Amino acid sequence: MSTYEFVYNGRGTRVVFGCGSRTQIERELDTLHVRRALVLCSQEQRTLGVSVADQLGVRAAGVFDRAAMHVPVELVAEVRKIAAALEADCLIAVGGGSAIGLAKGLALETSLPILAVPTTYAGSEMTPIFGLTESGLKRTGTDLRVLPKTVVYDPDLTLTLPVGMSVTSGINAIAHAAEGLYSRDANPLTSLMAEEGITALARSLPRIVAQPNDPSARADALYGAWLCGAVLGSVGMALHHKLCHTLGGSFNLPHAPTHTIVLPHALAYNAGAVPDAMKRIARALGRDNAAQGLYELARANGAPVALKEIGMREEQLDEAADIACNNAYWNPRPLERGAIRALLQRAFDGSPPSDGA
Repeated sequence: MSTYEFVYNGRGTRVVFGCGSRTQIERELDTLHVRRALVLCSQEQRTLGVSVADQLGVRAAGVFDRAAMHVPVELVAEVRKIAAALEADCLIAVGGGSAIGLAKGLALETSLPILAVPTTYAGSEMTPIFGLTESGLKRTGTDLRVLPKTVVYDPDLTLTLPVGMSVTSGINAIAHAAEGLYSRDANPLTSLMAEEGITALARSLPRIVAQPNDPSARADALYGAWLCGAVLGSVGMALHHKLCHTLGGSFNLPHAPTHTIVLPHALAYNAGAVPDAMKRIARALGRDNAAQGLYELARANGAPVALKEIGMREEQLDEAADIACNNAYWNPRPLERGAIRALLQRAFDGSPPSDGA
């Protein structure tokens, strides 16, 4: 019989999952004992944000619809003033990582509780991790003040998520679980969640591409995203997330497509150091090779596979490699600047991942 040694920290987020569960938002405000909620969303999600505010009536303090990716600190400062002027005592983040990230930035400074209503598969809603961008550099950290108190998962709200965004958002979620499987503080429970989350997303994303309005496929993908996000919120990450934060924060690349492109190459880089984790990822994908399987999942479903497709310039690769190797952080394979630069070159070109990285 195997002997386990691990530490597991459970997180206290309340999860409400089910089609139509957005109708329970006011009830959840009662559970949080709050009275005036400021709704945060991006311009793309303004219609939904206004709808949530209308649903709440006098309990909605207002709607702020300019959430932006990578969470500029200037935006957080602006929203803090608005929240104070409106006497908001709660934040409702409606949308993807931009809205939830903005709410987290504000909660970090004010300790206002967050109720998250995700419309993508980003997973940020299940984590105490925040990211803020200042002067072109993105810094991340962990603080329990930013962990949403309640998450309302309504698969119906993902039916209008464009197919391309669905695929990249889903593979972004897979990244959380994949790195969670070889995290230095991985444990049996998060590893079970990780493998199940990858499995659910790998089977649901092709179904969404084939039939975007399939409610069963959408619910399956959101279920997988929840599990992957819970993994991200419970254990540490490694090289892949560091690279994506570098590329996103320093070069303003879109979040989910960047994760989609980099993940196969980051897994290939680490493959030799964590063979058991790679076997579990491959098994969840239904493939023989984890890195190659993710590359094919992206390419077969129309997702970008090259950084040059999403705005990266080749002359920026050296700087990206330098930034990624600064500030020592844990990774199962030691950081080697030359190998990371080669990894970035393959990701830039859209070449298949190489286990010889």
